[in-house]
Amino acid sequence: MSFWDRLWRGGSAQFEFDSGTAATNTIELTKRHPVVSLSKQGAATGNLRVNLSWRMRTSDIGGPEKNSLLRHPFSMFKPDVVQAHTQSMVNVDLDLGCLYELVDGEKGVVQPLGSLFGALNEPPYVKLSGDDRFGSASGETIYVNLDHRDAIKRLLVFVYIYDQTPAFDRTHAVVTLYPSNGPRIEIHLDERAPQARSCAVISIENVKGDLVVRREVKFVYGFQAELDRLYGWGLQWGRGYKSKVAGR
Repeated sequence: MSFWDRLWRGGSAQFEFDSGTAATNTIELTKRHPVVSLSKQGAATGNLRVNLSWRMRTSDIGGPEKNSLLRHPFSMFKPDVVQAHTQSMVNVDLDLGCLYELVDGEKGVVQPLGSLFGALNEPPYVKLSGDDRFGSASGETIYVNLDHRDAIKRLLVFVYIYDQTPAFDRTHAVVTLYPSNGPRIEIHLDERAPQARSCAVISIENVKGDLVVRREVKFVYGFQAELDRLYGWGLQWGRGYKSKVAGR
C-alpha cells in the first residue's frame, strides 16, 4: 500500500496494534480488545511496574491547529510555528493510586494522599514510588510483587486529579504495565470527560490462579469514594492531603 493510499484510507488500521507485535513489543488494551492474561504470557511472577505518564494536548498549550490532510495534502510538509505556553494554560496534575483486596479479606488503598505508600515484600504487596527514575512525565509508579500473587484477590489502578481544576480532556495520559516477561501493556485515557476528577484505569484479578488484566477506563466526577462505590470495595473515606515529601 502506498503512502498516499494510507492517508486516504484514514482510520482503517486503527486496531493494528491491539494484540501487540514484535516491532512494538506492546499490547494496547482497547474497547474492542480489553483483556489480557499475565499468566498465559508467562508474566505472573516478579515485580509488575505500573507507570503513569502524561502530557498536555497540543491544542491546549498554544499549539497551532492542524489542517486536514484531505483538503490540504501538502500542509504536512510545512513546519509548525513554535509558540510559547500561555499563562492561561490550566495546571493539571495527575496522580496514580491502587485499591487492593487480598485473599484474607484485607482491603485498602495505596496512594500519595495520607502517605499510604504500601509495601512490596509484605501485605499488601503493592508499593507506590514518587521517584521519577524511569523518566515518566508525572513521576508516578506503582510496583506489584507478583511472587505473592496467591495472596492478591483483586487490584484497581486509578488516576485522579488532586485538588485542582478537572481537565482530563486537556491531557494525553497513558498507563503502562511493565511485566517481568513479555510485552508491555498500554491503556490510553483518550475519552473525553472534561468534568471528571478520577478514572478507574485497569483491574487486575486473580481468577483461579490466572492473573487477568482488564481495561476499565471509567471516569467519575468524584474521588476515591465514588470509585469505591462503583466497584464495591466498602472502605471508609475521609479528606486526605499530600505530605510535603510526597507532593510535587
